[in-house]
Amino acid sequence: MINKELINPRSIVVVGGSDDVSKPGGRLLANIISNGFEGELFVINKKSSLVQGIKTLISVEELPIGIDLAIIVIPSMECKETIKVLAENKSTKAFIIISAGFSESGVEGKKLEEEIVSIVKKNNGCLIGPNCIGLLNRNYAGVFTLPIPSLSTDGCDLISSSGATAVFLMEAGIPLGIRFCNVFSLGNCAMIGVEEVLEFMDKNFDPSKDPKTKLLYLEHISNPKKFLKHAKSLVKKGANIAAIKSGITAAGSRAAASHTGALASSDQVIRALFRKAGIIYCSSRSELLSIASLFHYRKKPGKKFAIISHAGGSAVMLTDALESGGLSVPEIKGKDADKLLTYLNPGSSVSNPIDFLATGTAEQLGIIIDYCENKFDDIDAMIVVFGSPGLINVKAVYDVLSVKLDICKKPIYPVLPSLINAQDEIKHFLNKGHINFPFEIALGNAIVAVDNQNTHYLHDCETHCYEEKKLERILNPSTVGFLDNISNTELLELIGITTTNEIYVSNKQELEIIQKNIGFPCVMKVVGPVHKTETGGVILNLNSKSQIVKAFDKLISIEGAKSVQIQPMLQGYELFIGVKREDPYGHLIFCGFGGIYIELIKDFSAELAPISEKIARSMVERLRGYPILQGFRGKEGIDIEKFVSYIQKISDLVCQYPQISELDINPLIATAEEITAVDVRIRIEK
Repeated sequence: MINKELINPRSIVVVGGSDDVSKPGGRLLANIISNGFEGELFVINKKSSLVQGIKTLISVEELPIGIDLAIIVIPSMECKETIKVLAENKSTKAFIIISAGFSESGVEGKKLEEEIVSIVKKNNGCLIGPNCIGLLNRNYAGVFTLPIPSLSTDGCDLISSSGATAVFLMEAGIPLGIRFCNVFSLGNCAMIGVEEVLEFMDKNFDPSKDPKTKLLYLEHISNPKKFLKHAKSLVKKGANIAAIKSGITAAGSRAAASHTGALASSDQVIRALFRKAGIIYCSSRSELLSIASLFHYRKKPGKKFAIISHAGGSAVMLTDALESGGLSVPEIKGKDADKLLTYLNPGSSVSNPIDFLATGTAEQLGIIIDYCENKFDDIDAMIVVFGSPGLINVKAVYDVLSVKLDICKKPIYPVLPSLINAQDEIKHFLNKGHINFPFEIALGNAIVAVDNQNTHYLHDCETHCYEEKKLERILNPSTVGFLDNISNTELLELIGITTTNEIYVSNKQELEIIQKNIGFPCVMKVVGPVHKTETGGVILNLNSKSQIVKAFDKLISIEGAKSVQIQPMLQGYELFIGVKREDPYGHLIFCGFGGIYIELIKDFSAELAPISEKIARSMVERLRGYPILQGFRGKEGIDIEKFVSYIQKISDLVCQYPQISELDINPLIATAEEITAVDVRIRIEK
């Protein structure tokens, strides 16, 4: 748990502080001094009696009792004893270990790290790191890196697993006008990870004082439930969170028994977790900073944009980005549009994008913005793209833009791309508290990402419980591995999913007895091998008794075959619903187009259980083939309500019985009247 001694220490000791600002101990001490720490500051240095104007101590034993925070910048093997003395003898409650050489370096380092954590926990302290750059807030600059940004409550909180990435984000963000407030570099997360920082921010969140924008760079989420709880709570309280999660591909190629398992990947899980928490998923630093810049303007963008520019190419690219993301750049026409055109230079266009040419003036920009604000009701927001070819001073234009940003009710987003030709004017603009989007496509993509946020995910959803005794009869607590076909069918029928009629035969004598009960056309499938199609274990469109006998001989001869399943040949769209348990995140629920092309076409949606009706519906609506399911070109669609309900039923099932590790219903044959489960595979793991 993060404590007050870490956040706002009355006293700090830098163990390993030095005069050499090219080294971590020296730079860290210089940062603390130069950024105005107001408490007592101590330095431990065995070789020098005076460091950066501060009289040093040789050992932590010489410190007075009651040092709040110790920042450790000494070799890893010396850290344990130093921390033990501070925690047990000096009542130190907060520690930041800058030093490397712990769990990231191997078994011995991990053991040392665990021993230090044990000491800190035993003495009710908290620890950031090891192997981090430190912590930066308005109370002290406890980092050994540069730059140190101007810290403000209207800036961003940054939580980063990587110290270097935190530095890169600050370096790239400052020139855009992004401000920061609290920067947590977590390093090895030996004791405090992103979950604990979010918990602290959540429990102490004051929307009138605290930063509303939280940026995360994550390499590991150790407690997804805690992460979800506090991230979602912050978003509900008015915070905006955007995050990068790296390391998303290592688990993607794991072997899986089902088609659903093959679709599951770490990236799918993280995206689903972020959606559930209300976090915007980002793939790069530039994308994260674009989202942060958009959050700075607070006002909701809306869906209909006016693009105001003197650069045709940028306007066209931005229009494409917005329209491709489901937003609109509507045509502007009518009397007001005609009147606006009279204020602009010959050759200008107001149809949207509004092009007022390279000769456009500050006065003309102001008039255009006023028309978009007051005359054009079909416009929700404006994007102004204005640079300089190096021939004119654009300060007057940016001054007008600055005023309009403050007074207009509709959001305005500035794209000022001339980072060299207009660098002084842009700096002047940023100094007024604004943020610049130098790249129009990055802005367009950020707007689309924010627009795609779905508030349905923030609502808690209730789950339906099935009759426990009936579940236990089918899902025996001792069951491990794949359920048999009869159990699969019983389970689906119990939760209200329609299944097809099935007959099982294991020899020709049984086949002869039941042949008269088989309708045509029918399907025969091998029972035993996990992947039926890959082994040639599915034969379709059988229309006679002789074909059935021939198919039986072929199927029963397949290696691993135990019996043969016979079903009626159903017609309709092939869909699927699947589940993959992704510990420690929970169950990932899939839906989409099924059949043999499931892994080739990959038209599917995925969410973490539990799933509400609205979320299940959004899963179906996100499918690329959703128009087909609604009915397309005179062809009848499917019962979408039933498909949505089936997704919910499966979600409820795995929430009640989490031992289900994989579940695959593929295909579901769907028509306007019915949706029937044809092939089912369920695996149980403890």
